[in-house]
Amino acid sequence: MALILVVAEMAGEEPTPLTLELVSQATELAEEVAVAVLDPAADASVPILGRHGATRAFVGREQAYRNHLGQPAAAVLAELVARLQPSLVLFGGTQDGRDLCARASARLGLTVVANVVGLARDGDGYTAQSSIFGATVNVATRLLPPSPCVLVRPKSFVAQERAGGPPSVEELELPSDAPLGARRLESVVAPSSGPQLEEARVVVSGGRGMQEAANFEVLEHLARQLGGAVGASRAVVDAGWVPYSLQVGQTGKTVKPDVYIACGISGAMQHLVGMKGSNHIVAINKDRDAPIFKLSDLGVVGDVLKVVPALIDELRSRGSR
Repeated sequence: MALILVVAEMAGEEPTPLTLELVSQATELAEEVAVAVLDPAADASVPILGRHGATRAFVGREQAYRNHLGQPAAAVLAELVARLQPSLVLFGGTQDGRDLCARASARLGLTVVANVVGLARDGDGYTAQSSIFGATVNVATRLLPPSPCVLVRPKSFVAQERAGGPPSVEELELPSDAPLGARRLESVVAPSSGPQLEEARVVVSGGRGMQEAANFEVLEHLARQLGGAVGASRAVVDAGWVPYSLQVGQTGKTVKPDVYIACGISGAMQHLVGMKGSNHIVAINKDRDAPIFKLSDLGVVGDVLKVVPALIDELRSRGSR
């Protein structure tokens, strides 16, 4: 019987949206879905994971998993993979996911496939679709045993609750001699109001065309009018105009809102990777030849610092939020 193991990540007391996406997709591909949750709040996540299709949960509650980087978790996970021999091991394509995947796979000598955006059954095995060359090309990779490790990009699958009972639970002990390695000195949660960037139905993003950091305030006004969230291109993050938590793109966050409004963003491929799955794309740029217009459903050629305020005024006159 095919078994897929999903390595969970936590956001506070709950599994991350990406973890739920992986569990939901795993239920489409295998008869049994196991989840490894190595976090002090693991118990709180088990019912949620069960509602998304997990049939078995392996939990470790030691504070070391949260206090240290991936070494203690990798030691425990490697032992679990060696014991279960799953058909696939799924990791989220996040900083922690990549770190843990690299450490665990190196311990066992397993294959790793990264930047995966699709998974499908292929006879008695699986095929992964990976995005390469700045998301300009997708390649198919046949996944052969033993237990290939797969790093999946966020928003590649849809999280869905399913009818099913709670998963069985097995405790994982952290050996007393497990390596600990580097210790986390501080965790900082960026303050925010309104919907989270990855979950917002409307995203208003700004690029170099905003001219200076102070002008992002107008994007915040527009996002509030639309009940959305503000994003940014890498260029303005690197310039220090906005924090990294707002970056959309290949080295930032992946978003798939109903509406994505690109303000003063030229449309470099690295940015398009993170937002091209949006249902509707609106671009505002004074350069009529900007690459972003090739991907847009609606393009406005004009000065973003004149167009956006006019749009806000129009929304207010129509009684928008």
